[in-house]
Order: sequence, then C-alpha cells, then structure tokens
Amino acid sequence: MSRPTVHPVEPPPARDVANQHQYQPRVRMKQVQGMPGTRGGLTLRSLQVAFGVVSVSFMATTSDFRSVTAFCYLVIAVSLQILWSLLLGIVDVYAIMVKRSLGKPVMIRFFAIGDGIMSTLTFAAACASAGITVLIGNDLNRCSVNHCVKFETAISMAFLSWFATMPSFLMNFWSLANSQ
Repeated sequence: MSRPTVHPVEPPPARDVANQHQYQPRVRMKQVQGMPGTRGGLTLRSLQVAFGVVSVSFMATTSDFRSVTAFCYLVIAVSLQILWSLLLGIVDVYAIMVKRSLGKPVMIRFFAIGDGIMSTLTFAAACASAGITVLIGNDLNRCSVNHCVKFETAISMAFLSWFATMPSFLMNFWSLANSQ
C-alpha cells in the first residue's frame, strides 16, 4: 500500500499592492475573423466600400435626387460610410502586412464608436429613402415620371452596406467589452 507524500510548498513572495498590476500579465484576446486587422475584417470593409460605391453611383446617375432631402441624406451618409470604410480598410491592410494586432483598447474603442455612428447614419438614410420611394411608387403612382428602379437599387445597396457594417460594429463592441 502506498501512502501520499506531502512536499513542503514555499509561500509566494509578498507583493506590493500598489504595484500589483506590474506582475500580472494581461491576457490578449484571440484574433477573431471580422475584427480589425484580420482578413475577415478587411473583407467586411471591402464589401462596405463596394456596396456604398454602387449605391452612390446609382443615386448620382439620376437627375432629380437633389430635389428630395432623404436622397441627399443617403448620398452624404453613404459617402461618409465609404470614406470611413476605406480608411479602416487601409489600416487593416497595413496591420495584415506587418502582422500587427489592433487589439489595444483605445483602437477598439475608436473602431467601435466609428462603426456605430456610421452604421446608424447609413441605416437611417436608407430607411428614410426607402420611405420616400414607397411614397413615390405606391402612394403617388409616379414611378413612370421618376427613377424608382435606380432609387430602389441605390437604397438596396445602402442596406447591404449597412449589413456589412453591422458585423464590424458588433465584433468591435464585443472586443471592447472583453478588453476591459
């Protein structure tokens, strides 16, 4: 019959409470595809830019979009979305090329706030424009005079741009909650 052996254990060294954070290593979160600095994040940014460019292009080819405030709002909001996504796409390309993580809390906060604002602007503009298009097409029966098909295509592309923005926002927001 064997008996358990007890080995003496030395107590851990006393730590200064004021400098305790220096001794505890921070655990970094794993890079999940869709987060900034990953190929998934770059794909989402590319989709945002592509859908936004198609949306603005279709809206700009109509001659009368300037007469409706919601359509002007759509063009401005989606143009801002394109600029924001293009800027962050460039940052993603740089981070992928130099194999750098963009997981610092300041960066994550910047991305999360920016994506939240851009997704809200794009969604609001697409909804307002969709309401005007329904008014023109269904209630006023004036689609033959207006460019309803181009308006609907531009609005659809704006919604698709928003659908590509939401995963970016949710991943950044989730990362922000986990980095604290």
